Amino acid sequence: MGREFLELFEQWADSYDETVIGQDIEYREVFLNYEKILESVASRSFGHVIEFGVGTGNLTKKLKERGLKITGIEPSPSMREIAKEKLGESIVILDGDFLHFPEFKNVDTYVSTYAFHHLTDAEKALAIAYYGSTLSIGGKIVFADTMYGSEEEYNNAINEAKEKRFYNLAKDLETEYYTTIPILKKILEENNFIVSFTRYNDFVWLMEGVKI
Repeated sequence: MGREFLELFEQWADSYDETVIGQDIEYREVFLNYEKILESVASRSFGHVIEFGVGTGNLTKKLKERGLKITGIEPSPSMREIAKEKLGESIVILDGDFLHFPEFKNVDTYVSTYAFHHLTDAEKALAIAYYGSTLSIGGKIVFADTMYGSEEEYNNAINEAKEKRFYNLAKDLETEYYTTIPILKKILEENNFIVSFTRYNDFVWLMEGVKI
């Protein structure tokens, strides 16, 4: 359910914002167009927004600027502390993850960036089924994350990282639960969503599911 990676994010908290602006060469392409990705997720959101994996609060800030009601969910204490310092006390950020968080009424949009890959495909299916059960018609799931068009593309990405000697990136790709677009499309459609995918760099796609 993603918490097996919690220690990694505790260690990464202080340097995360440096990574997303390209200072870590191994992850520079992963975070290419980072601001555009955040803006795109925020612009597709409405109403009461539940954000998973708040991290240091970069997406949350953009949602706040749009005047949306936000409830943040973040399992890392260090990340939560940085986000609260950045955003102020007006934003609620709770301990939790994609599968374990307080029950809310009248949720309109579930959002996340760079985090859904912490769940296995089976856990992703459970999460999406639950979100679908709580959303009204027109409600949304808007997630931006690393995903691939096929297993072949996924394996090619690992091999390319190794060829570039980006061994941390290769280990990340091999260790966490990166999935494919056909799998996500099937899960969403089985839960009564119309879904579209938009590519933002060689790694990241934006997945937008609208409840029907």
